[in-house]
Amino acid sequence: MGKVQEGMNALEHIISIKDTLPNKQKQLCDYILNNHQDIGLFTVKEVANKANVGTTTVLRLVKLLGYDSFFDLRKDFHDIQKDYSDKWENVQKSFDSNDENNENNYKTLSTVFQEGIELMDKTLNPQLVENFNVAMDLISNAEKINILGLRPYKAIAIYLELLIEEFHSKTRQLSYDSDSMFDRILQFEKNEVFIIFSFSPDTQRAIDAAKVAHERNIPIILVTDHLSSPIASYSSVILKTESSENHYTIIPIIALVESIVIELGIRQSKTSIEKIQTLVNTLKDKKIIVE
Repeated sequence: MGKVQEGMNALEHIISIKDTLPNKQKQLCDYILNNHQDIGLFTVKEVANKANVGTTTVLRLVKLLGYDSFFDLRKDFHDIQKDYSDKWENVQKSFDSNDENNENNYKTLSTVFQEGIELMDKTLNPQLVENFNVAMDLISNAEKINILGLRPYKAIAIYLELLIEEFHSKTRQLSYDSDSMFDRILQFEKNEVFIIFSFSPDTQRAIDAAKVAHERNIPIILVTDHLSSPIASYSSVILKTESSENHYTIIPIIALVESIVIELGIRQSKTSIEKIQTLVNTLKDKKIIVE
């Protein structure tokens, strides 16, 4: 059986050590992290070929991770994996319309919606549930919640901030101005938490921000689509979402963000409900919203 570090599963163990390994072993670790769902189907030789390393590199990593054999490593990965729901069937048979434009429009709409559901189904797994609870403990106990998302993920970071600010005022948004980002990180206190949205390919700014925060012992919650992210080794917990191979989508990320907000509201219900009601009443009084 594997001798992973206490409190870690095989994936977390690999993340914790991969940056200290030689290049070929690190390359193998990255392949495993990005394809761990399929490891149980492969032989040593097949893994070596797919990762573009030698079989001896695979066997060395197996021993380094504390396993007696590659079979034991595969078994641990099998234990991590849970059965996902079956793949959705092909687009429904109702695509028999004679109007080609309507048919194509409906196919696009249906395909995007169904793929979004499938991605969320893949994202919601036991590992995410476990890590979500850890992340929520960090967030709910933090004196301040710092948030960073760059490039298209700036919008997600701002969305998270706007939702939290409805009932929790202690947030700091770092996504607006990456030039002053490091000045703000150096002001972080140890009772704060840092949420980073970083997806493949990671930006160097996000990696550097994580490194600086990590050096200051700030807990980092990484929201990403790949466990081989360079930010993973700096993170206290990783919330991994699935990405689409067909088109750009943030559906699983939005679902995760809204789950964070709802859970935070539940954990702080004594004050959050009162603050939201006060806000609603004020907006009504000022004629900003109407019933």
